[in-house]
Amino acid sequence: MKQEFRWGYAIFVLLLLSILGFISVGILSLFAGIDVESLTGNVAIIPIEGVIVGSENDFLFESAAVSKDIIELVEKADENANIKAIILEINSPGGSAVASEEIANAVKKTNKTTVALIREAGASGAYWIASASDHIIASRVSITGSIGVIASYLEFPGFLEEYNVTYRRLVSGKYKDIGSPLKEMTPEEEEIFQKNLDLIGDYFAGEVAKNRNMSKKDVDKIANGLFYLGVQAKELGLVDELGGKDEAVAYIERREGIKAEVVEYKTEKGLLEILTGVFSKQSFFVGKGIGSSLLDRKSVSSLSITT
Repeated sequence: MKQEFRWGYAIFVLLLLSILGFISVGILSLFAGIDVESLTGNVAIIPIEGVIVGSENDFLFESAAVSKDIIELVEKADENANIKAIILEINSPGGSAVASEEIANAVKKTNKTTVALIREAGASGAYWIASASDHIIASRVSITGSIGVIASYLEFPGFLEEYNVTYRRLVSGKYKDIGSPLKEMTPEEEEIFQKNLDLIGDYFAGEVAKNRNMSKKDVDKIANGLFYLGVQAKELGLVDELGGKDEAVAYIERREGIKAEVVEYKTEKGLLEILTGVFSKQSFFVGKGIGSSLLDRKSVSSLSITT
């Protein structure tokens, strides 16, 4: 009887502590984020750091530039009458083609002067974003360019055969399981993927040409996936100026005729968001199981397409 009481009491205490923990996290999360209205300054710096993704759930444990967060910051800076210019401080190797395009479009829509400041890297999708700005500044040794698209996926048919596991194909629609890692990709399927990649790559190059006021023909010559150092990129017309933050501020002061007062616009995750992301991600993989976690919920999800 006493043992049952102890167990009941222990469970009650654990539940109470859990409830108090969630309440505490909720209260702390109210103070998270950024209140841009309370910030003073006339030049907004917006960091674009890490792999460019569409959702924070895409990259949980690594630094990521989430398109919706960056777009929100660009829009808030655009709406703030005190802000005269925006510096995009870029340190990213690229990422999602869709997310990169979304951010680039938001940059083009703003009425403020925009400067892309490329730090260590501003390549591929990150360069797509930079090209949408009014002025691009990079270090002599910054890594930039890399105009192109890459797709990759893993195949497991040999592994399954070794362990006597059979992939039984049941589909409605000839290409429904295209890109499935459980079977070898046919030459026809590979050709289909390559055509789509070429379309995305051509669109990418076309956007760079428009944004940089270059001919499509000239961009096509360098849209081969190669990266360029800042000094090379300037010679190719991909960068306007070599330098760093001081040069970015000086450009804005000349163009706007102001004394720049820089303020950083940055989204901070609350504890509730962090814990929710961790718990939801772990629950997702536990629920799917080790084997099924190798596959996504869609037939083509095993194929990763990035800029």
